Amino acid sequence: MKTGKQSKQPAPNATSPAAGAVRGADILVQSLEREGVEVTFAYPGGASLEVHQALTRSKKIRVILPRHEQGGAFAAGGYARASGKAGVCMATSGPGATNLISGIADAYMDSVPLVAITGQVASSLIGKMAFQETDILGITLPIVKHSYLVMDVNDIPRIIKEAFHIANTGRPGPVLVDLPKNVQQAFTIPSFPKNVDLPGYPPIPQSPPSEIEEVAKLICKAKRPVFYCGGGIISSNASNELRRFVLKTGIPVATTLMGIGCFPENHPLSLKWLGMHGAVYANNAVNEADLVITLGARFDDRVTGNVEKFAEHATIVHIDIDPSEINKNKRISLPVISDVRHALISLNHAMPASRCKPLRSQFAAWHNQIDQWRRKTPLSWTRNSKEIQPQEVISLLSQMTRGDAIITTGVGQHQMFTAQFYQFHKPRSFLTSGGLGAMGFGYPAALGAKVACPDKQVIDVDGDGSFLMNIQELATAHIDKIAAKAVVLNNRHLGMVVQWEDRFYKGNRGNTFLADPRHPDIEYPNLVDIANGFNVPAIKVMRRSELRPALETMLKAKTPFLVDVRVSWTEHVLPMIPPMRTYKDVIVE
Repeated sequence: MKTGKQSKQPAPNATSPAAGAVRGADILVQSLEREGVEVTFAYPGGASLEVHQALTRSKKIRVILPRHEQGGAFAAGGYARASGKAGVCMATSGPGATNLISGIADAYMDSVPLVAITGQVASSLIGKMAFQETDILGITLPIVKHSYLVMDVNDIPRIIKEAFHIANTGRPGPVLVDLPKNVQQAFTIPSFPKNVDLPGYPPIPQSPPSEIEEVAKLICKAKRPVFYCGGGIISSNASNELRRFVLKTGIPVATTLMGIGCFPENHPLSLKWLGMHGAVYANNAVNEADLVITLGARFDDRVTGNVEKFAEHATIVHIDIDPSEINKNKRISLPVISDVRHALISLNHAMPASRCKPLRSQFAAWHNQIDQWRRKTPLSWTRNSKEIQPQEVISLLSQMTRGDAIITTGVGQHQMFTAQFYQFHKPRSFLTSGGLGAMGFGYPAALGAKVACPDKQVIDVDGDGSFLMNIQELATAHIDKIAAKAVVLNNRHLGMVVQWEDRFYKGNRGNTFLADPRHPDIEYPNLVDIANGFNVPAIKVMRRSELRPALETMLKAKTPFLVDVRVSWTEHVLPMIPPMRTYKDVIVE
């Protein structure tokens, strides 16, 4: 595209404005400002040029240019996960829009509030296979909470207000707004609604007292109760209410990956997390409990294994805001459709200290049994290896940050090791792609989290395979001065796939070696050189003695920073429950 002096003529196809009329793109930006949007991760293109021009006139919205639209979508997701507010990403039509899909799907699977805005070809060209046209509404239909194609400039204020309301309320999720270029260019006098009017949109459900009393009675009768807590605890900001109830009753807490941080993992009643690579004692406790109280979780297959055998002898209470999750994967004894925080507030009222006091002695034998399991099969690793073990990197990082950092991850072995050996004490401190399992999530998400929480230490713990998928976002970090750090556990393999090859395919390697097979001993790629090419400082760690000093340098840095740690490629994530098996089939060595 040629550039030159700015023209004072109206943009192509723009109608002559009436007095006081505003262009659609500016109305969009004003609508975002009214929703409190402070940052958007946006990559421009032909069909979104008008919006980017309007954003240059905003004094309230910071625009961060990712180096790939997928990076922008993951960054917006990281911002939302860390802040609790809807993240915003933008792209142009066609390939720009399709590059957002993984980030949108990630937000959908993990119930993350996200508003994705895409430019679209002019409305007269829709359906005619115009240049860079895709039916992004149709493509994303299964992975959004709702979507809009804006055909009238007068609808922009209402649609944006609705989009944020839908993304943030109930079970959070992504909303797509597709905006044709001629609508961006059209003029009107905007009318901004003060309230949302969505008659078909259900109000936030709240548990009736009768159901809460039923839950209380079940607790009072139980001998081996356990909480099974998912991401709904964090989405509903219910961690304080959960902690209060657990401390009163003495009921132990196991979480999912998405629920990590909802209850402090250094507390004796924490079982850390359950599932395929969860703690043996957590899986034992949930599967041998007589009462499982499920809060904001969805009985995912990575948690349950063989779902028919999961907690098969327990009475199961399922408290969830989304009625579609009730009995979807597992038959439930007592469903409670409610905002989790409201339910826990009600449960705390229903069970005052006097009612909870007898439970301590009632659960004593159960606590002793859990302590025996914990001592017998703790989370641990082989400490006599000459090579740096990934678990020791995570354990040292946890110790050095005192568990007070925001940690993001990619997807793979490093993700599981981080969840196992970093001690998380607070909600919104472990940000990972749980349901979608998207490699490349970690560093862009760290950028978004650091923008949301500039005073927090934000570190992406990644694998070399996952980190390479969005390594270009180092440029974003440098140019926008976002001091997100990265620790890459570099084993030169797709570690988790290699583990499955070892366990289930007799060690046969199917394209899982990431270095140059012709020169396997040569460092390839050189991540330190790549980072330096983006003007990001980096350190390579090859020996155990180098590890602590490198992490200290990284933690003190006021800029983005990369620590590339060579770790053993033969290490497996254990324990491991094979897919669709039960907790009794766990592999521990």
